[in-house]
Amino acid sequence: MANKRDYYEVLGLAKTAQADEIKSAYRKLAMKYHPDRNPNDKAAEDKFKEAAEAYEVLSNGDKKAAYDRYGHAGVNQQGGFGGQGGGFSMDDIFSQFGDIFSQFGFGGQGGQQQRGGQGGQQGTNLRIKVEMTLEEIEKGATKTIKVKKHVTCQSCGGSGAKDKNSITDCGTCKGSGYVRRVQNTFMGQMQTTVACPTCNGTGKIIKNACTSCKGEGRVYGEETINLEIPAGVSEGMQLSMTGRGNAGMNGGRPGDLLINIVEKPHELFKRDGNNIWYELSLNFADAILGTTVEIPTLSGKIKQTIPPCTPAGKVFRIRGKGLPAVQSYDHGDLLVQVNIWVPKESELSPEERKMIEKMRGSANFTSEGKADKKERKGFFDKMKDFFGG
Repeated sequence: MANKRDYYEVLGLAKTAQADEIKSAYRKLAMKYHPDRNPNDKAAEDKFKEAAEAYEVLSNGDKKAAYDRYGHAGVNQQGGFGGQGGGFSMDDIFSQFGDIFSQFGFGGQGGQQQRGGQGGQQGTNLRIKVEMTLEEIEKGATKTIKVKKHVTCQSCGGSGAKDKNSITDCGTCKGSGYVRRVQNTFMGQMQTTVACPTCNGTGKIIKNACTSCKGEGRVYGEETINLEIPAGVSEGMQLSMTGRGNAGMNGGRPGDLLINIVEKPHELFKRDGNNIWYELSLNFADAILGTTVEIPTLSGKIKQTIPPCTPAGKVFRIRGKGLPAVQSYDHGDLLVQVNIWVPKESELSPEERKMIEKMRGSANFTSEGKADKKERKGFFDKMKDFFGG
C-alpha cells in the first residue's frame, strides 16, 4: 500500500478528470508500454500493469468514489486485479480491456496467446459471494457449495469434436492458432500477432461437431466445490481458486473462481479490525459494589472480575480473545465496554424508590459532596450504615 503511486498521478490526470479523459489517458499509456512494442522489457510491463490497475479503479464509478474518499485503503479489499494477494496477470488485463487495443491492431495477449497452441479459448473467471459468521472467521471454515457454470463436455472430453478423426489442423495458421498481420496506424506500420480468424485461435478445425456441446467442448452445468476459507478473513476480501471458474472452449484453460467474503452481522459482537467489541450491561449495585460476571467470547464463556465503582464507559481488554490475522500468529483482543443498566420507572417498587431517594441524599451522590471528602465518612462506611451493617 505504502509503495503504490496515486492512481491519478499514474495516468497523469487531475482528480476532476471525467470518464472520457480517464480512458484516453489510459489508452495512451497502454499503447506506449504495450508488450508488443516492448518485448522482454520488465520495466515497461510493470508500467503497463500499473496503468491498467489505475484504470480499473478510476473507470468504475463505485471504486472511483471509494478511492477519492479513502485512497488505496478504500479499494484494496474490493477485488479488481489486485484483490488481496496483490499483482495481476496480463491475461486479466487483456480479457477485460482488450477492446481498447483492437482498433490499433494489437493482439489480445501481447505475444502471450490465450488460445493459440493451447487447444482452445480460455474460460472466464467466475465470482461468487460466501457468507461467514465471526465464529467461522475465528477458526477458519470449509464451505461446500454448488456452482452453476460452464463445465467440460463429458461426451467429447472438451474437444468439441464427435471423434478424433473429426479434428484437423487449421490450414490458415498451420495449427499454430495465430497469424501475423501488418497494419498501418497513426504511429506507423506495425506487425502484430493475432488469433487466427479461421479457427478462432484454436489451431484446429472441427469437421463433425459433438452433438452434446455443439462443438464448444463445454456445456452449462453444476459443480460441487469445497472452499477452504482461512481464519481471519474480513468483509470484502477476495480469495481465488485457480482453474475452478468457467471451462474453456475446445479444451482451453478454465478461468478462476473468485470468492468474495461477506461477513454476517453478529448479535453480540462488533468487529473492529482483528478486535471485537462487546457491550456489558451492569446494574447500578454491581457497578458500585463490584462483582464477577460471565463474558461471552467466540469460543465460549469466561469469567471477568468487575472492581468496585466501575464507571459507565469503562473498557476491559481481554487479550487474545479477538480474531486472528490472516496467515499470521497475531491475534486481536476482546474489548468489553461497560454500560450501566437503569430500570424503567414502572419496574421500581415503592420500597426500592424510597431506598434510592435516601441514597440520593448522601454526599457521595451529589456534586457538592465531593468538595468535603476529608470531613465526611468514607463512601463504603456510609453504605454500611445505610444498609444497617
